[in-house]
Amino acid sequence: MELCGKKKLHALSLAEKIQVLELLDESKMSQSEVARRFQVSQPQISRICKNKEKLLADWCSGTANRERKRKRESKYSGIDEALLCWYHIARAKAWDVTGPMLLHKAKELADILGQDFVPSIGWLVRWKRRNNVGFGARHILAPPFPPEPPPPAPTPQAQLPLSLKDFSPEDIFGCVEVPLLYRAVPGRVGTCDRVQVLLCANSRGTEKRRLLVSGPQAAPRCFFGVSSEALPASYHPDLAIPWSEWLSQFDRDMGRQGRQVALLMAARVVEEVAGLPGLCHVRLLPLSAANPTPPLPSSVVRAFKAHYRRRLLSKLAAAQSERAGTSLAEVGAGITVLDALHMAAAAWAKVPLQLIVSSFIREGLAPGKTPLAQDQASEVLEVLQVPGGLSLEEFSRFVDLESEEPVSGACKEEVGPADEAGGGEDSFEPLPTKADALQALGTLRRWLECSGTTPELFENFYACEEGVERLCCL
Repeated sequence: MELCGKKKLHALSLAEKIQVLELLDESKMSQSEVARRFQVSQPQISRICKNKEKLLADWCSGTANRERKRKRESKYSGIDEALLCWYHIARAKAWDVTGPMLLHKAKELADILGQDFVPSIGWLVRWKRRNNVGFGARHILAPPFPPEPPPPAPTPQAQLPLSLKDFSPEDIFGCVEVPLLYRAVPGRVGTCDRVQVLLCANSRGTEKRRLLVSGPQAAPRCFFGVSSEALPASYHPDLAIPWSEWLSQFDRDMGRQGRQVALLMAARVVEEVAGLPGLCHVRLLPLSAANPTPPLPSSVVRAFKAHYRRRLLSKLAAAQSERAGTSLAEVGAGITVLDALHMAAAAWAKVPLQLIVSSFIREGLAPGKTPLAQDQASEVLEVLQVPGGLSLEEFSRFVDLESEEPVSGACKEEVGPADEAGGGEDSFEPLPTKADALQALGTLRRWLECSGTTPELFENFYACEEGVERLCCL
């Protein structure tokens, strides 16, 4: 009697799982229909939907292997994560990282963590595959193909639709320079509180580029002792955006991923970088000043600013409650550029994927079914959840504060705790030690225990505590 063989399981890669999520978001196809298209079972599609946030996070991280079908966790996850953190630090410092060096460092980390572990070549191969790590060439090689010569310049309106059709939606990016009054309070606009923020995302919202913040101070005192790798966003000591440097880095990142992408930009910026050599993987698509469509949809920019303003008001209200009798303007003067970098990064992370997708489609910057007119109003209302103490009109005006005329006045240098205590012009607050960090964790946990907080907040605290303890072991 011939035995029937078991049905072979068809596993989807990370890239295919992202395509499944896009089909379910953009079309009216059911999970069963999507399952038939990808030749998998409906429960597998259901599990993909359940793990949507984790899959998108892996996709946006840039370190996950997008062709990998199964993600098997390492038995020694602590060593795995610590070695990956050390590897990124070493690459940022341009060290020549080799296999023997990684094996030696893994053994050191195992000893620090108190685990009986001897790394092998096989473990290192699996670790590299799990984390999409490759050593690459040690010398810079010439690109395999010379950059394409620029085509004859037709009118931007005729060039844009034709050029966008040559790229998939995941490879269409838009970027825009956004002025931000980073420590302004409602009803007060200062002249010295302005920074420029560069926002960039693709039309599917699956990739948000790291923020670039340009400020007037060459070396803000709040950056003293802060590692550049630990900054949540890049900082440039000039209000003008360094377009050439940023585009070169963007082109190198796309080259490492083997991609050809389109970047929507303002026509004036494209003219500024017209002589920039070596852009082999990024094609610049200018939008003329006569075209009212911005290179990054205005609703996306407005959502970013709304989240930033809400976070700023929350921070100011907490500081004001600690210092009774002070006004919001006085508390706002203590907001530093470093505070602004953290709040801007948090605000950019909160801009929802669905808003980015629908905004690109509505502006005609990506293919897809145009959302209904009422969808835009509902999206804006969802983003503009008004903080307490402000009406919808007042908060909406606060979000658009940059359009108002600034109040003239003398520029004041940012001050820190040491200055407020009278430490002098050249004094700095001592840098925190590992013991200070661990003690601060204990104080924070005790405060949460006494405040009757929610289990969700404790879960976030546990993740933060684990990360800090891991850093203390390095």
